[in-house]
Amino acid sequence: MGKFDAYKIDLKNLSPGVHTFEYLLGNKFFIDIDGDEVQKGKVKVLLEVKRSSIMFDMIFQIEGVALIPCDRCLDEMELPVESKNRLVVKFGKEYAEESDEIVVIPEDEGAINLAWFLYEFIALTIPMKHVHPPEKCNKAMSSKLKKHSAKSTDDEYEGEDADDMNDTIADTDPRWDALKGLMDNENE
Repeated sequence: MGKFDAYKIDLKNLSPGVHTFEYLLGNKFFIDIDGDEVQKGKVKVLLEVKRSSIMFDMIFQIEGVALIPCDRCLDEMELPVESKNRLVVKFGKEYAEESDEIVVIPEDEGAINLAWFLYEFIALTIPMKHVHPPEKCNKAMSSKLKKHSAKSTDDEYEGEDADDMNDTIADTDPRWDALKGLMDNENE
């Protein structure tokens, strides 16, 4: 039995009507799928499959928590995951993805494995920037980041604002004095 056999649905033998499936995706699922975005989590999936004579309409309701690394301190952080997705599956001669929501599978196989679709639905809910709330990042890593940063891109560093940080950098590196003088001349 393969790692993802639990997510395989035999559509060919599914009777017409509505069918419900439930999945609980834990750390093992995310480790096995080996995706870039999410490595751990606990996500519940409720799948409703409506079979008609020509297609299978699948509605996924996804809810749970994904554990991902913080972009700033690299410590693990919890990120709520919630989405509703649709996938339409049709039979054809060979596998094809006609669009983001329409998939054609070979009729002679008659089954679809949803593991990668489930992972993609979850990964798409992860924002581009994922950081801990202010004051929740690993203090040791935050101090190292401050020490090696040339300029703050946001004002989330505790106790310092961007102007103070720029003044400190300019004071410690004399190469910036000439450029700072140019900027001062331009502002006058």
